[in-house]
Amino acid sequence: MDSIYICHFILLLTIVCTVVVATLGDNTTESYWLLRIKSELVDPLGALRNWSPTTTQICSWNGLTCALDQARVVGLNLSGSGLSGSISGEFSHLISLQSLDLSSNSLTGSIPSELGKLQNLRTLLLYSNYLSGAIPKEIGNLSKLQVLRLGDNMLEGEITPSIGNLSELTVFGVANCNLNGSIPVEVGKLKNLVSLDLQVNSLSGYIPEEIQGCEGLQNFAASNNMLEGEIPSSLGSLKSLRILNLANNTLSGSIPTSLSLLSNLTYLNLLGNMLNGEIPSELNSLSQLQKLDLSRNSLSGPLALLNVKLQNLETMVLSDNALTGSIPYNFCLRGSKLQQLFLARNKLSGRFPLELLNCSSIQQVDLSDNSFEGELPSSLDKLQNLTDLVLNNNSFSGSLPPGIGNISSLRSLFLFGNFFTGKLPVEIGRLKRLNTIYLYDNQMSGPIPRELTNCTRLTEIDFFGNHFSGPIPKTIGKLKDLTILHLRQNDLSGPIPPSMGYCKRLQLLALADNKLSGSIPPTFSYLSQIRTITLYNNSFEGPLPDSLSLLRNLKIINFSNNKFSGSIFPLTGSNSLTVLDLTNNSFSGSIPSILGNSRDLTRLRLGNNYLTGTIPSELGHLTELNFLDLSFNNLTGHVLPQLSNCKKIEHLLLNNNRLSGEMSPWLGSLQELGELDLSFNNFHGRVPPELGGCSKLLKLFLHHNNLSGEIPQEIGNLTSLNVFNLQKNGLSGLIPSTIQQCTKLYEIRLSENFLSGTIPAELGGVTELQVILDLSRNHFSGEIPSSLGNLMKLERLDLSFNHLQGQVPPSLGQLTSLHMLNLSYNHLNGLIPSTFSGFPLSSFLNNDHLCGPPLTLCLEATGKERMQLSNAQVAAIIVAIVLTSTLICLVMLYIMLRIWCNWIKVAVSSEDGGMVEQQKTRNGEYWNMNSPELFPSPDKQISPTICICSLKIDAEAQENTLVR
Repeated sequence: MDSIYICHFILLLTIVCTVVVATLGDNTTESYWLLRIKSELVDPLGALRNWSPTTTQICSWNGLTCALDQARVVGLNLSGSGLSGSISGEFSHLISLQSLDLSSNSLTGSIPSELGKLQNLRTLLLYSNYLSGAIPKEIGNLSKLQVLRLGDNMLEGEITPSIGNLSELTVFGVANCNLNGSIPVEVGKLKNLVSLDLQVNSLSGYIPEEIQGCEGLQNFAASNNMLEGEIPSSLGSLKSLRILNLANNTLSGSIPTSLSLLSNLTYLNLLGNMLNGEIPSELNSLSQLQKLDLSRNSLSGPLALLNVKLQNLETMVLSDNALTGSIPYNFCLRGSKLQQLFLARNKLSGRFPLELLNCSSIQQVDLSDNSFEGELPSSLDKLQNLTDLVLNNNSFSGSLPPGIGNISSLRSLFLFGNFFTGKLPVEIGRLKRLNTIYLYDNQMSGPIPRELTNCTRLTEIDFFGNHFSGPIPKTIGKLKDLTILHLRQNDLSGPIPPSMGYCKRLQLLALADNKLSGSIPPTFSYLSQIRTITLYNNSFEGPLPDSLSLLRNLKIINFSNNKFSGSIFPLTGSNSLTVLDLTNNSFSGSIPSILGNSRDLTRLRLGNNYLTGTIPSELGHLTELNFLDLSFNNLTGHVLPQLSNCKKIEHLLLNNNRLSGEMSPWLGSLQELGELDLSFNNFHGRVPPELGGCSKLLKLFLHHNNLSGEIPQEIGNLTSLNVFNLQKNGLSGLIPSTIQQCTKLYEIRLSENFLSGTIPAELGGVTELQVILDLSRNHFSGEIPSSLGNLMKLERLDLSFNHLQGQVPPSLGQLTSLHMLNLSYNHLNGLIPSTFSGFPLSSFLNNDHLCGPPLTLCLEATGKERMQLSNAQVAAIIVAIVLTSTLICLVMLYIMLRIWCNWIKVAVSSEDGGMVEQQKTRNGEYWNMNSPELFPSPDKQISPTICICSLKIDAEAQENTLVR
C-alpha cells in the first residue's frame, strides 16, 4: 500500500509541475517577466508578497492593473512600497504597459535604457528614489509618453536633447537632482507641455528663446540653478503661464515688461538674482497675480506697484533691493486682498505709510532696515488682522500708541533699533496672543508694566539698551512659556522676584548692566531648561543657593562685577558649561576640581576674588579652553604641567597671586597663546627660551617676580609681540639684539633689574614703539644710541638711574611725540637738545656736565674756562702790539732824525745864501723844501705812546666781544 501512495504522490507532483511550467515557465508570458523583475527588488514590507507562481491570476497581484481582457498588464504602481534594489531592464518585455510608477522608494542604480522600448508608455514616475547616472537618451523613443517625473534622485549629466521627441509630453519634472549643462533648445518642440520643473540642479547657460514654442505651458520652475543672462522677453508669449519661478540664479538685466502680458499668471518669483533697474509699472496689469517675490536683487527706483488691478495680490516680497522714495498714496486701495508685505532692507523713507491702514486684510508687515521716521499713527489698530509688525532698524520716534493694545491678533512685535521714547503702554497687556516683543536699542523709559505679564503666551522679551527703571514685575512668573528674558542695560533696580523661578521654560536670562540687588532666589533651581544666565554689573550679594547645582543644562554663566560671596561650587552642577565668568566678586574657598568635567569650557574667569589653595590639575582636561583668568586671588603652589594640555588657550592670566616655582618650559608649547601674565607672583629662575615658540604672543607680563639670568635670545621669535614687561626682577646681562625682530612692539618695560652693557642700537628699529621705553634702574653704560631718534611714535622714554655717558644724541630731539622724558642720574654731558627745553628739571638731574634749558646756560657753566682762555689770548695780542708799536716808533724816530739833520743843513745853507728861496730837483721834479707836508703840525704828530694805548684799547674791545 505504501508503494501505491508513493506512486500517486509522484504522479500528482508531476501534474502540478507540468501545469506550472505550462502557465508560468513560458518566457513569453508577462508573469514570467514580472517574477524576474521581482527578483531584483528587495521587499522588506511585503508589497510583492502575492507575486507568486502559485497565484495564476496575475491581475490580482499587488500594484498591477490589467486591460479589460484581463490578458495584458497596462499599469504597475508600487509607489511608496519601501522597495530597494535596482530597476530591472526586463520591464521592456511588458510591451502593453501604459503607466509605471515606482516613485517614493529606495531604488538605486541607473534608469535602464531598455525602458525606451515601452512604446505604449504614457506615464513614467521614478521620482524620490536614489537613482543615479544620466537620463538615457532612449527615453526619447517613448513617443506616447505624457508624464515623465524623475526628480528627487541623484541623476547627473545633461538633460538629453532627445526629450524634444516626446511630442505628447505634458509634464516633465527633474527637480532636485544633480543635472548640469543647459536647458536644451529642443524643449521648445514640446507643444503640449504644461509643466516644466527643473528646480534645484546645476543647470547653467541662458533660458532658450525657443521655450516660447511651449504654447500650453502653465508651470515653469527653474529656481536654484546657475542660469545666467537676461530673462527672455519671449516668455511673455506663454499666455497660459500661471507659475513662473526663476529664483536663486544669476539672471541679470531688467525685468522684461513683456511679463505683463501673462494675464493668467498667479505666481511670479524672481528672488535671488542680479536683476537691476526699476520694477516695471506694467506689472500692475497682472490682475490674477497672487504672490510676487522680487527680493534679493538690485532693483532701484520707486515702488510703483499695487493698484486697483492687483486686487488678487496676497503676498508682495520686495526685500533686499535698493528701492527708494516712500510708499505711494494709492497703495492698497479698497478691496485689496494683500496679506503679506515685505519691504525690508531697502532705501525707503518717509513716515509710517498711512496707506497701509486701508489694507484691512493685511497680516504681516515688514518695513525693517529702511529710513522711515516719525511717530506711529494712533489709528494703527485699524489693522485688526495684523499678526506680525516688523519695523526694526528705522528712525521711528515718539511713544508707542496705546491703541496697539487693541490689535488682538498681534503675535510678533519687532520695534528694536529705533528712537522710541516714553513708557510702554499698559494696554499692551491686552494682547493675549502676543508671543514675541523686541524693543531693544530704543530710548524707552519708565517701569515695565505689570500688565505685560497678562500676555501669558509670551515666549520672548527683549528690552535691552533702554532706560526702563523700577523693579522687575513680581508677577513675571505668570509667563509660563517664556524662553528668553533679555533686560540687559537698563536702570532696573530691586531684587529678582522669586516668581521668576516659575518660568520653567526659560532658556536665556540676561539681567546684566542694571542696578539690581539682593540675592538669587532659591526658586532658580526650578529653571531646569536654563542655558544662559548673565547678571554682571549689578549689586547682587550673598552666597549662591546650593540648589543652583540642579541646573544641569547651564552653558553660559556670567556673574562678574557683583558682590557675591561664599563658594562657587553651586555653579558647577552642569557638565555642559562653555563660559563661567565670576570676575570681581568676593568668592572664597578653593577652585572646584569638578570644573574639569566641563570639557566644552572655553572661558573660565575667576579673577579678582578671594580664592585660595592651588590650581587644580583637573583644569588640564579643558582642552577647548581659550581664556583662563585666575588673577588677583590668593592662590599658592606651582603652575602644574597638566595645563599644557590646553593647547587652544589664548589668554593665560595668573597674575597677582602667590604662585611660586620656576616658569615651566611647556609654556612654549601653547601655540595659540596671545597673552601671558604671570606678574606679581613669586616665580624664580630664568625666563624659559621655549617661550620663543609662542609665535602668536601679543602681551608678555612677567614683572614683579624673582626671575634671574639673561633675557633669552629667542625672545626675537615673538614677532607679533606688542607689550614686553619684565620690570622689577633680578635679570642680568645684555638686552638681546634679536629684539629688533619684534617690530610690532609698542611697549617695553625692563626697569629695576641688573641689566648691563650698552643699550642696543637695534632698539631704534622697533619703530612702532609708542607707549613707553623704560630701561631705568639698571646698569647700562656707554652712550645713548642715536638710533633711538627713529622712534617717532614714542611717548615716554625713561633711561634714568644707569651709567650712561656722553652727550644726548641730537637725533632724540626729533621725538616730537615724547611727553615724558627721564635721563636723570647718569653721567651725561654736553648740550641738551633744544626741543627738550619744555621738560621739567627732574628729567636731567644728577648728570656730570649737562647744560642748556631747563638746566643752566652752557656759557655760564663754562664762563671761567672761557675767561682764562681769553686772558691768554689778550696777553699774546698785547705782546704783539707792543713789539709792533716799538718797531714803528723806532722807524719814525729814525725818519725824524734824518729830517732834522737835513733841516739843519738847509738852515745853514740859507744863512750862507741869504733869503733867496732854494729849490732842488729830485728825480726830475722840483722839491719845495719848505713844504708843510714834511713837517706836520703839532696836532698831527703821531706819538708812540698814543699808538700803544690805542692798540691796547682795541684788544680789550675784542676781549669784551668774545665774552659777550
